[in-house]
Amino acid sequence: MRYDRCKKLFGDSFAKLQNAKVLILGVGGVGSFALDCLYRSGVKDITIVDFDRYEESNQNRQIGSENIGEIKVDILAKLYPGIKKIHTRIDNEWVENFDFEEYDVVLDCIDDVQAKVAVAKKCAHKLIASMGSARRVDPTHIQSTSIWKTYGDPFAKKIRYELKRNGFDKDFLAIFSPEQPKSQDKGSFVGVTGSFGLAICAKAIEWIVDEKRCSNSNTPLQRREGNQRDTTKSQSQKTK
Repeated sequence: MRYDRCKKLFGDSFAKLQNAKVLILGVGGVGSFALDCLYRSGVKDITIVDFDRYEESNQNRQIGSENIGEIKVDILAKLYPGIKKIHTRIDNEWVENFDFEEYDVVLDCIDDVQAKVAVAKKCAHKLIASMGSARRVDPTHIQSTSIWKTYGDPFAKKIRYELKRNGFDKDFLAIFSPEQPKSQDKGSFVGVTGSFGLAICAKAIEWIVDEKRCSNSNTPLQRREGNQRDTTKSQSQKTK
C-alpha cells in the first residue's frame, strides 16, 4: 500500500523506478528535497554524497537540519532507511576518481563551480544539475532546459563561462530560475530551494520512466525543452 498512489500514476513503468540507481551530489537545501521526493516515489537505490555537518543557518531550508553539528549524510541515512551514503568532499579530485558508470541518473545539487564543471565533464549524458536557487522567492519561475539555453541566472552564466573555458562541448539538463535575485546577500527561501529539489526529482523520474537519454549527451527531452524555451523567448521578444 505504501506506493499504491505511485503505481496508479506510473502503471507498469513503476518497476523502472524501483530498479533505477540514482546518485545525488549534495544534500542541502536542494538535494535533501530531491532525496525525499525520489524516496517517496519508489526509487530504492539512492546514493547521497556530502561532506558537511548541519549548522544552525541550515534550519530554514534543509531536511534533517534540526541535528546541528551532525554529519548530513549520517542523519539522512537514518531518516531514509536503505539509502547509501558517502561522506566526502566533492572536489575535482574526487570527481575524477569516482565511477559514475553504474548510475542511471546523476543529480548535481552542489554549489561549487569547479566541482560542477568537473561533474559535467565526467557524466553529462546522465546529468541533471541545479543552478542558482538562493535569493529568490517565487518557485513558479523555475524552468528546465539545456545548460546552454539558461538565461537570467547569474550562477548559470558563470557555469556556462567555465564550461566554455574548459572546452566542454556537450550538454546536460539544468534546473534554473530567471527570477531577479531579491538580495545581494545569500538569503534563501525553502519555497524555492525545496522546489528546485522537487523539480530535479521530477525530471529524474521522467528520464527513468520514459528512458529518453541517449549517448551523445543531448537527450530528446533536453532538445525538446530547449526548443520550447527558444520559441517562448522569441515570442516574448516579439511582443515587446
